[in-house]
Amino acid sequence: MNVDGVSTGIVLDHIQAGKSMQIYKLLGLDKLSCNVAIIQNAKSRKYGKKDIIKIDENFQIDLDVLGFADPHITVNIVKNGKLEKKFHLALPKELIGVIKCKNPRCITSVEQEIVHKFKLVDEESGMYRCEYCDTAYVAK
Repeated sequence: MNVDGVSTGIVLDHIQAGKSMQIYKLLGLDKLSCNVAIIQNAKSRKYGKKDIIKIDENFQIDLDVLGFADPHITVNIVKNGKLEKKFHLALPKELIGVIKCKNPRCITSVEQEIVHKFKLVDEESGMYRCEYCDTAYVAK
């Protein structure tokens, strides 16, 4: 199979196999008017299999959402057919408005306008804690 390269845009590489559709939805890529290619189960020497998303347009990507979804993603910014910037992601130290607290007694459950905030407390397990009620949330 052959999928053309991106002349100007973004390539999300090293996505865990099977996670590309989740990332597609999280980033709202369905709302873009440009070409978006999703390659699933591509061969990878490092991971065995991986997914790749190619976006034929530069736009503002929320790196926190992307790092939370899969901290192993590599973000490649391409301009005029050449790699301009490359980012290696990690779990974000803080998540604001990305995940919701599941504790029914948390203030965010009662006061709908309060933004959900979580702090990373254990990078190895991917555990976050709600800033308001200290409820744990483990990234998967």
